[in-house]
Amino acid sequence: YSARTDCEFRLPDGGYRMADQSAARPKWIPNYEYRSANGKEHTTKWRSELFREGPALSQAEFVERLKEMSYMPTLGGPYLGASAAAMENDTAAKVFFDALSDGKDVLTRNKMSVRLKQLADGEEGMTWNSFERAMGLK
Repeated sequence: YSARTDCEFRLPDGGYRMADQSAARPKWIPNYEYRSANGKEHTTKWRSELFREGPALSQAEFVERLKEMSYMPTLGGPYLGASAAAMENDTAAKVFFDALSDGKDVLTRNKMSVRLKQLADGEEGMTWNSFERAMGLK
């Protein structure tokens, strides 16, 4: 952003309007459920697909719905094509559930949001690197 008075992102009060920085591929797992800003709304995929029938999930429901989610390659992580990304074993999903639920039998939407933020060291979302650290892979 430039300091020019005619900069397209400069507001009349001297501040700046952020440009739309939407990406074709996701960069992280957001830790919020829903967000509205700058005239845009976003409901996270985990909120709409994992918790589609209510505010809480058992481990079995979490694993089943996680496996049903459509795969999208991410920016920043290792590239996997859709055929290589199929979850054939439930172990990783169960470990992720346990990390999110703190070992409890049920995971709520609120708990998932809070734990994602904790596991991402307070950031707004979990990147591939923070996911690897949180899962003990790094």
